[in-house]
Amino acid sequence: MPLEFTIGCVIDASPLDVYKAWLSSTGHSRMTGSKAKVSAKEGETFSAWDGYIEGRNLTLERGTRIVQAWRTAHFAAAEPDSRLEVIFKPYGERMRITLHHSALPPHGVQYKTGWVTHYFKPMKVYFSSLEA
Repeated sequence: MPLEFTIGCVIDASPLDVYKAWLSSTGHSRMTGSKAKVSAKEGETFSAWDGYIEGRNLTLERGTRIVQAWRTAHFAAAEPDSRLEVIFKPYGERMRITLHHSALPPHGVQYKTGWVTHYFKPMKVYFSSLEA
């Protein structure tokens, strides 16, 4: 049975700033601390974490929502892509990012911790440093 989970955090930035960084090769690389090649167009492919993550943009709603087909190098070739939905909402003067990751293979439970460690924590540091 496929796995799924929802997690989120608050970041010191606007929803549009985080959305734009997520879909920019330079911004994505800077906010995560690892090389990414990203597109801001529906239907186009992306890679992150030096090619460990790859996928395709399915739905892009400027400043509010990203839906992607998503997989890592740990997915077997026969396993289908998972589905990643990222929601960006104002939260006072900051923003709340909510991530729903679904259709993960049975071995995908580690990605919940991975999102916190490799995305949310470095994103908080990156966007806080822009305020200084």
